[in-house]
Amino acid sequence: MSNFIYSINATLPIFLLILLGKVLYKSHIVGKDFIAGADRYVFYVALPALVFKDLTENEIGTRFDGGYVLFCFLSTLFSILAIWGLTELFMKNESQKGAFIQASYRSSAALLGLAFIDNMYNGAGMAPLMIIGAVPLYNIFAVIILTIKGKNDGARPDLRKTFVSICKNPILIGIFVALPFAFFNIRLPAPLSKSVSYLAGSASPLALLSIGAGFEGRKAIKKIKPTLLASFIKLFALCGLLLPPAIYFGYRNQELVGILIMLGSPSTVSCYIMAKNTKNDDILTSSIIVLTTLLSSVSLTMWIYILRSIGYL
Repeated sequence: MSNFIYSINATLPIFLLILLGKVLYKSHIVGKDFIAGADRYVFYVALPALVFKDLTENEIGTRFDGGYVLFCFLSTLFSILAIWGLTELFMKNESQKGAFIQASYRSSAALLGLAFIDNMYNGAGMAPLMIIGAVPLYNIFAVIILTIKGKNDGARPDLRKTFVSICKNPILIGIFVALPFAFFNIRLPAPLSKSVSYLAGSASPLALLSIGAGFEGRKAIKKIKPTLLASFIKLFALCGLLLPPAIYFGYRNQELVGILIMLGSPSTVSCYIMAKNTKNDDILTSSIIVLTTLLSSVSLTMWIYILRSIGYL
């Protein structure tokens, strides 16, 4: 019950901010210019600051576990390639493919992982290492997939343009800038560290307000089938497929919860920002974010209950 209450406490503020965004838009307090500006700010400034903060504040260098990072890396790579391949085979609507693939694999690992594990174990544990193994792949493949599907409409991709887009991705830049600080425990001066924290703290609220303000319910309902399928993959299928190998390799407690968050947490709000900035289906993306967030309080609690019942947490 305590985990269910925590899950509700973690997801309810997300819905309240989405709802507030819609209320502000309907009240004409914010408009389309706000949505566009907030999307650009979150994409280029706040999300890179958030990733930098998460990676540099948890002393990764003192407890680096290469095997754990490799498992997270390979699990994420398998998830992405499997979802991409199956989507290409079975989904007919080309315009939805990029948004569907991204939102089906890309978790709120950085946003939710550290807080969730800290709540259960009074410490971040292996979550920062999970972020190293998963988040760079999330972003690299998101840029590749969204560039191919959004801008080329399924035509042969421009490899040079795709490579340049990857190198210029602000979130990836934030990760690579953070790695030396994280591994060598280099601390920023206090004023600069505080400024980065302020920027990082603005990422989720602004992204959620933007989702709420731009959410179009009637259009979203028309895309309920891919929304339901992506939500099932995100919250249930990946966990059911990849948690058993994690248990087989001996991961328990904080390590196992980190993998659970990597696989089964709701689709991250940055999916919406990236889909919109690459001219992919932002309506489908926002629908998946809303539904996975709504259901995750139940699904995560279910997985934790199962893992505790069989003695692995």
